[in-house]
Amino acid sequence: MKRKIFYALGITALLALSAWFIVRPGASQQANLTAPVKKGLFEMTVTATGELKAKNSVEISGPIAMREVQVYQVKISNLIPEGTVVKKGDYVASLDKTELMNKLKDSESELQKFQAQFTQAQLDSSLNLRAARDEMVNLGYEVKEKHIILEQSKYEPPATIRQAEIDLEKIRRKQEQSRQNLKIKRDQAIAKMSEVGAQLAQAQSKVDRLRAVVGQFEITAPEPGMVIYHRDWSGKKVIVGSTVNAWDPTVATLPDLTTMISKTYVNEVDIRKIRQGQTVKVGLDAFPEKKLTGKVVSVANVGEQLPNSDSKVFEVNILINESDTTLRPAMTTSNLVLTGSVKDALHIPLEAVHTQGDSINYVFKLNGSSLVRQQVTLGQTNENEVVVLDGLKETEEVYLSVPKDADRKELVLLPRARPAPATPAQSKPVANLSAR
Repeated sequence: MKRKIFYALGITALLALSAWFIVRPGASQQANLTAPVKKGLFEMTVTATGELKAKNSVEISGPIAMREVQVYQVKISNLIPEGTVVKKGDYVASLDKTELMNKLKDSESELQKFQAQFTQAQLDSSLNLRAARDEMVNLGYEVKEKHIILEQSKYEPPATIRQAEIDLEKIRRKQEQSRQNLKIKRDQAIAKMSEVGAQLAQAQSKVDRLRAVVGQFEITAPEPGMVIYHRDWSGKKVIVGSTVNAWDPTVATLPDLTTMISKTYVNEVDIRKIRQGQTVKVGLDAFPEKKLTGKVVSVANVGEQLPNSDSKVFEVNILINESDTTLRPAMTTSNLVLTGSVKDALHIPLEAVHTQGDSINYVFKLNGSSLVRQQVTLGQTNENEVVVLDGLKETEEVYLSVPKDADRKELVLLPRARPAPATPAQSKPVANLSAR
C-alpha cells in the first residue's frame, strides 16, 4: 500500500511540473518577440555588391599591327597564372601563330616570284638597250661611209652626186630614228623596272611586317607588377583558349594596387538615390573583419542589361579611401551607400509594420500589460528599418510578428484619420514597404 501511495505522489508531481512549464508566466510572451522604439540618427542606405579593380592599370596587349597584316582574331595558346608578379620584359603569354605563319609562307613565296620578275626585267632591259646602242654605233659608221662616198663623187656626174646625197640623208634619218628608239626603250625599261621594283618592295615590306608581328606574338610585360586577367565586353576572363581580336588585343593588365575602385551596379529603382560624392561603407567578403570607406565617383547616365538578367542596372564606381596591401582586383565587396540621414528620428524594424487596405499602416505595441493595434505614420526607410513620424513614443515596444488573436484587437487611429472598417481586415506584414 505504501509503495502505491509513493508512485501516485511521484506521478502527480511530474504532471504538476509539466503543467507549470506549459502555462508558466511569460511562455506566450517568449513566442512573440518585441523590439524597442529607438530614437537617434537614422541613415538611408542602398546596398550593392561590387568588384574591386584598380583605378589605374597598364594593359598587356597583343600586336596592335594585326590589322595591318589582315589577322583579325587569334587564340591565346599559353598564359602565365593570374596573380603572378613579373618584371619589365618578363614573358606573359603566347598567341597562336598558325594563321600568321601561313600568311608569312604565302608572302615569302610571292616575294620570291617578284624577285624573279625583277631579275628578268633587268636582263630584258639590258639586252634591249644593248641592241639599241649597238644599232646606233653601226649607223654611225654607215653615216661616215656615206659621207666619204659623197666626197668622192664630186667629180662624178650630177646624178651620181645627187644619189650619194640622198643615201647620206637616208642614213642620217635612220640614225636619228635609232636615237629616238633608244630613248623610248630606255624610258620603257625605267617604267618596267619601276613597276616590278614597286611590286618587289611591297612584297618585301609585307614579309618584313609579318616577320615583325610574328615576334610580337610572344607577349612580355611592359612594366613590373602583378598580372591580372583581362575581362572582355561580356565580363568573361580572357584565358588560355580565348580569342583576342585586332580591335581589342588586351590579354591582361598590370594594376596599380595603391588606388582601388569598387565597380558595382545599382538597379533602376535605387539609382535615383545615388549621387557623386556620397559616402560608402565598404566590406570585403574575403576579409570580413576589414571595414573600409569610400565615395561615389561616377554614376552612369544610361542603364544596361547584364547577361542572364532581365532588369536594367546602372554602373556606379566607388573610390576606396584606404590603401591596403591585401586588396586585390576581382575581390567581392559589399557597398553600403549612405543616401541620406534624419537626426533624432524614431525608427523601428520593418518587420513590425503591417498594413490594412492600401493606406493604413499599423503596429502591435504593448500598452502596459495590454496589446494595442496602433496606426502609425511612416517616413523614410532603409534596408532594415523605417522612420515613424506619428503613433509611437521612444519608450514603447512593438511586436516583430503578428500576435495571437491580433485581428480581434480594435485599430487605434491617429487624430484626423479615417474610421476603421467595421470588419477588421486580415493583417499582412510590409517587409517590402520601401519598395527598395
